[in-house]
Amino acid sequence: MRCSLATCGITVVAMAVSATRVLGGDAAGAGPKPQFPGERDTYQGFTRYTFTVDGCRCMVVEPPNPRADRAWVWKAEFFEAFPAFELAMVKRGFYLAYITVGNTFGCPSALKHWDVFYQEMTAKYGLAPRPILLGLSRGGLYIYNWAAANPDKVGCLYADNAVCDFKSWPGGKGKGKGSPGDWTKLQQDYGFTSEAEALAYKGNPIDNLDALAKAKIPLIHVANDADDVVPIDENTAILEKRYLALGGPIKVIHRPGLGHHPHGLEDPTPVIEYILQNAIGLAADPAAKGK
Repeated sequence: MRCSLATCGITVVAMAVSATRVLGGDAAGAGPKPQFPGERDTYQGFTRYTFTVDGCRCMVVEPPNPRADRAWVWKAEFFEAFPAFELAMVKRGFYLAYITVGNTFGCPSALKHWDVFYQEMTAKYGLAPRPILLGLSRGGLYIYNWAAANPDKVGCLYADNAVCDFKSWPGGKGKGKGSPGDWTKLQQDYGFTSEAEALAYKGNPIDNLDALAKAKIPLIHVANDADDVVPIDENTAILEKRYLALGGPIKVIHRPGLGHHPHGLEDPTPVIEYILQNAIGLAADPAAKGK
């Protein structure tokens, strides 16, 4: 069906107005600036929005000087824990985003919420199509499980003292302490009918690296060598060896003598530089550096 120029013009204007309502009017330089809904407050000196997506509480921290490519860091558990890295990224123009899916160990039902959240952040609010995924401790299960299913939707993974095999934690089936209560809950969240089924599962991050390696997704780990909760040789060391064997790019920063805590580096610059130099889909944005 053909339309007149006048009718088509009205349609185009209406579409533009609709887009402006979602993204806001930031015509200079970087293009439309996302305008997020919900409660607005301050987190660590930055503007934060809290709202609901797919029935889950979500937060987005807005950088004072957003990058032109609308790059963002997507943090898994836990939002306020050891925030030095992500705060430094916000200063450099990255958005910081988080969705609460409970203590669910990156199980399939939790990652369905992640699917909806990703679509909301990218399609509705215009954030970049390849976020930087950040996982501390059990957060490693979330970021690796989602990235393995969506290698075309991630730019880089940063895992910090991360669980890469739930048999190690919370299962405690190696030399680590384990967590019996979390182990029981994990089996319920994944829908396993027995512990034997959980132990035979081949979908842990250490088992599920092929798609990431084929896509050449860069990985960076920070690992405390004396970690007795998430032992490095049952988690990061196995993942590193297997990823390298598959031809995938990975860097591991070791911290001798430290246990499971603290997470992160006092100066996160080495992690940030690796990401800026290697992340897929990250546009060069000299104006955002150092902010």
